Amino acid sequence: MNDDAGKRLYGPFNRVEGDLEVRIEAAAGRITHAWVNAPLFRGFEQILHGRDPRDALVYTPRICGICSVSQSVAAARALADVQQLTPAPNGELATNLILAAENMADHLTHFYLFFMPDFARDCYADQPWFNKIVARFKAQQGSAARDVLPARAAFLHLTGLLAGKWPHSLALQPGGTTRPVERQEKTRLLTTIHAFRHFLQDVLFGCELEQISELHNADALASYRQQYPDSDFSLFLQAAERLALNGLGCASNRFMSYGAYAFSDQPLFAAGVWHDGLDVLDSGCITEDISHSWMAAQPGPRHPFHGSTIADDDPSSGYSWCKAPRLDGQVVEVGALARQLVDGHALISELAASSAGNVQNRVIARLLELARVVPAMERWTRQLEIGQAYCEQGRLPDEADGFGLVEAARGSLGHWLRIKKGRILNYQIIAPTTWNFSPRDGADQPGALELALQGTEFNDDALSAARMQHIIRSFDPCMVCTVH
Repeated sequence: MNDDAGKRLYGPFNRVEGDLEVRIEAAAGRITHAWVNAPLFRGFEQILHGRDPRDALVYTPRICGICSVSQSVAAARALADVQQLTPAPNGELATNLILAAENMADHLTHFYLFFMPDFARDCYADQPWFNKIVARFKAQQGSAARDVLPARAAFLHLTGLLAGKWPHSLALQPGGTTRPVERQEKTRLLTTIHAFRHFLQDVLFGCELEQISELHNADALASYRQQYPDSDFSLFLQAAERLALNGLGCASNRFMSYGAYAFSDQPLFAAGVWHDGLDVLDSGCITEDISHSWMAAQPGPRHPFHGSTIADDDPSSGYSWCKAPRLDGQVVEVGALARQLVDGHALISELAASSAGNVQNRVIARLLELARVVPAMERWTRQLEIGQAYCEQGRLPDEADGFGLVEAARGSLGHWLRIKKGRILNYQIIAPTTWNFSPRDGADQPGALELALQGTEFNDDALSAARMQHIIRSFDPCMVCTVH
């Protein structure tokens, strides 16, 4: 619809966790400006003020029901940091498995239930792949959901074995996990992961996971598509080529990852910042700007240790409840593409060098993670030592500052904790979608999605709406986490 200023307002969006609105201006057949609004304030950071620091393990997972493990891990790491506590090796492995199970389930859900159904829209009826897409992915009618939902549910039994339940488990603790694994349960874990591997190989990829993870350039990707034309991944690649999705939704071309799935100080995916090359990540350079947010009591950009989350009742003070996080004053994109680019995967590095961040590359990176992480889950399970400790104990100090950084499915998640007189003095959270869906900052820099929408072809028709949906969904937004 149109508002009084001539801008077009879109929202709320379906198949998005939480509320999202996007306002655009267009001229000469292109989007010239975009403003992204997270219209729901929830206030978890304020809820935590003054509480026992350990209460963060109870409250923060309830920020979201689909990525609660990520919030639990970040909170546990912040508490471990203030206690200077090193988790037990078994606890590290179990935490990796629980987090990976949630992240991989999210990747699968995003591809099959959130992203691919948009290609079954009538505006694509003239495309050669349209009938196949409709039969496979059309919402509530396609065959994919009948295949995916049982496989996803069976895979998430892993979290029941390791964490007691999902979501909102209290098994994840600063010193590791509270639930040891017996010998027969280790066998069940391997069986569960192996079944998920077979689903991915038989349905999503059509080949061994190792073949996907070893794709090293665009030519190898093209050869894969020719060799396995009936796989769901190949069907996406066909649509991506026809619609030139490698030229749609380019953002800042600056990417950040906190590093993922560490064991014995060795992460599966490296930490860093990528912008025409890899740089070291300094989390001390992270700030939050509220100049275009409905927030008050913060005079300028601040590091999360010194930030605040106080709602402003003046609607003219901004256009979103979301803050504007920046790294050294710069906009960054986070997510699977950032993780694989920072980690130096050959295929993603080549694709990003030729076309930067875009709709196609974000989806490829997300599916590539499935192929890379599931074999790692098998290794972690075999490394669990029966009869050894899963959790170390520590003592909370009366005063300390600490933080926990983790890679959720959607990207970099950070919790910053300050304790004074044994109570939470300040607790600040920056979620992945806060990075990607941020508003403008004090320098009027648009956030990552706002940049990705700018320049998009737009004619106020069904095809234009579909393009916007592809860009937005390529980031896999979780808006309830965005403003917590």
